[in-house]
Amino acid sequence: MTEVVRHNYRLRPGAQAERALVAEWHRCRFLWNEAVHQQKSGARPTFGKLGKSLTEARRRTTWLRDGSQVAQQQTLRTYAQALDHSFKVKGRGRPTFKARKKALPSLEYTVRGFSIRDGKLLLPKGVSIPVVWSRELPSEPTSVRITRDSLGHWYASFVVRREVGTVSDAEGGVGVDWGVSTTATTTDIRFDLPFLGHRKRCAAALAKAQRQMARRHSGKHGPQSGGFQRAARETAKLHKKAARQTRHDSRVWAKRVVAAHDLIAVEDFRPKFLAKSTMARKAADAAIGAAKRALVERGVRAGRRVVLVQPAFTSMTCSDCFARAKRLELCERTFRCPECGYTACRDRNAARVVLVVAERGHSSVEDVRQAGHLLRVGGSVAV
Repeated sequence: MTEVVRHNYRLRPGAQAERALVAEWHRCRFLWNEAVHQQKSGARPTFGKLGKSLTEARRRTTWLRDGSQVAQQQTLRTYAQALDHSFKVKGRGRPTFKARKKALPSLEYTVRGFSIRDGKLLLPKGVSIPVVWSRELPSEPTSVRITRDSLGHWYASFVVRREVGTVSDAEGGVGVDWGVSTTATTTDIRFDLPFLGHRKRCAAALAKAQRQMARRHSGKHGPQSGGFQRAARETAKLHKKAARQTRHDSRVWAKRVVAAHDLIAVEDFRPKFLAKSTMARKAADAAIGAAKRALVERGVRAGRRVVLVQPAFTSMTCSDCFARAKRLELCERTFRCPECGYTACRDRNAARVVLVVAERGHSSVEDVRQAGHLLRVGGSVAV
C-alpha cells in the first residue's frame, strides 16, 4: 500500500537562476491577477476558459512566451481549484490579487516541466538549480512546487509515492487537553508536551533586533534603507529558528503518542482567540495549532482512530461521575467535584473527560450527558 506525500528540500540557485525564477513568478502572478479581474467583473472563469485565454495571450505576447507554459497552466489550474472551493465551502473567501512586493513566489511544475539530473533540478528555458539532498526520494516525483520564504530561501517540494510504514500494534487510548502553561496535557503524564518556550529564550536577541528596526525605519515615505533591511532580516531569522524548533519538538511528541495508542482523543481547541488576549505571546510560542495538526495528521496516516471532541464544558465536568461543577477561573488549577469529591489537576481531568467522550462514541460532553439521562429514564439507550 502506498501513499502520496511531499518531500521538501532546500535549493541553492545562483544569481542567474534566481532572476529566472523571479521573472517566471511575475508572469504567473500576472495571469493570476488577470483571472481575479475576470472573476470580479462578474464572470466565473473555469480552467478551460482560462487555458484558452492563456493560449491566445502567449500567441500575442512575447513576454509570456519567454516563460514556461507548464508553470503558467498550473497557476491557472490552482486558481480555478481555489475558486471552486470557495463556492463549495461556506465562509471561504475568493482568491485575491497578488501584490508585487508582498506576495512570495510560488511556482508549480508537472512531470513534463522538470527533470532531475546529476543532483540538480532542471527547469524549462535552461534553468539549473542545485538541490540539497538531505534524504533520497522514495520514488520518481510527479510534480514539484518551488517557493521562497520571507528570508529569501528557496525550497522545492516534490510529490512522491512511498510505501506505508508498518506501525506497531498498540492498545489503549489517550486524551489530549491543550493549554498554555503546558502545551498538551494527556491522561498519561509520560506523554505530556511541556511548554518549551523557544521564543522566550531568544527574547533578548529578538528585542535588540526589533529596536534596530525601529531606529532605522525611515517612515512611511520612500524606500527603507539597507540597514533597516538587515535588521528586519535578522528579526525574521530569529522568529523562523524558534518556529522550526517548536515544529520539530511537536512532531517528535506526536510520533511518540501515535506509536503507543490506538485511540487518540483530541480536544478540538481553536487557539485563534488567544491572539487577542493577554496570553497572546506565550500562546504563539506554544504553537498549539501546529502541535494539534501534527498529532492528527500522523495519527490518521498511521491508521489510528483519531476523534476530535468539542471543548465545551470539558474543564467543568468530572471525569469520574460526569457531574458538572461551577465554571473555573483561569487561576484555579485544581478541579474538585461537588458530587463525588473527586480531586485532580484541572487539565488532567479535562483530558480524561475528552478520552471518555471519545470512547463512548460521542463528540461532546453534552452528548454523553444526554445519553446518560435517557439511560436512567427509559433504559433504552446504552452509553
